[in-house]
Amino acid sequence: MAVESPFLEAVVGHSDIFNFAAENINLRREDVEDYREQVRILREKLDRYAADHEEHGLIKTLQSGSLAKGTALKTLNDIDIAFYVKGNKVPSKERDLLEWLAERVRDAYPQMKRDQIKVSDGHSVSMRYAVSGLNVDIVPVQYCGDADDRGYLFPREGGEPVLTSIPLHLKFIRLRKDRYKDHFRQVIRLLKWWVRQQRAKDESFRMKSFMIELLVAHLAGSGVDLSNYPTALEKVFAYIVKSQLKTRIAFTDYYAASALPAPTGKPIEIFDPVNPTNNVAAMYDDGQRKKMVSAAQDALEAITEARFATTRGRAIECWQDVLGPSFRG
Repeated sequence: MAVESPFLEAVVGHSDIFNFAAENINLRREDVEDYREQVRILREKLDRYAADHEEHGLIKTLQSGSLAKGTALKTLNDIDIAFYVKGNKVPSKERDLLEWLAERVRDAYPQMKRDQIKVSDGHSVSMRYAVSGLNVDIVPVQYCGDADDRGYLFPREGGEPVLTSIPLHLKFIRLRKDRYKDHFRQVIRLLKWWVRQQRAKDESFRMKSFMIELLVAHLAGSGVDLSNYPTALEKVFAYIVKSQLKTRIAFTDYYAASALPAPTGKPIEIFDPVNPTNNVAAMYDDGQRKKMVSAAQDALEAITEARFATTRGRAIECWQDVLGPSFRG
């Protein structure tokens, strides 16, 4: 007769993480539908304004960001929209372009107070709904006629405009969602939640969402099973610790590996799957890289200890080091 391990009841398993995410991390389906409806109405109005004012050089809007990708957290309070504009008809400097766009949006929404539509510190035009408190970040994309809606936008961290394609980014995520089911996006959401916990402890901690998406895509493509969430998180943190985030990451969905540049000398190299010249981690210095690795090391040790904990209470305490004090198992 087989003897069950005394550790089995102590283990925090996949269903525990799944249930915690459903209750605390994931945006509720009804909220997703509500937000998307608000975005649809907003986009229709802005698109109609663009069509009625061709002299401004406005083209169209596209939804972008975590809501469009399905990786938004329950704490979502900003929705991203890209507003495509004709590159040769708008101001070339970022601040001038944003001020110009803010005036166009105010013109399209005269019922809103002026301070509800303003240039934000996040390199976008922020539109705040007074009743719901929801913010919409409208980012101008300078379009010059390229295929796949490729255009130039100013990155949030500053610097020169970079070439991007919102439809191809969404397709990149959708292909992996189809391949790995909802596990792909759920592991991303869990990691984004982990980053929130790190920032609650250290305001200087940085690890952008796009970087997390590409990291998970790389590991999934390397054979990491995402269907068991404790194991998947353990694999992600183990990769960060082992690689020290010094291993170059890139994808060949839309360009050949030969299109990548020579080593850039940056502490982290994770390349945009749409643009081989855009290292999305270029803004991080070596100190920030070390913070990410150190935080991943702590998370990895907590998950390992949780697996061998002799009581479920201790296992939950270990997972709280990863997912925060609200985790109750």
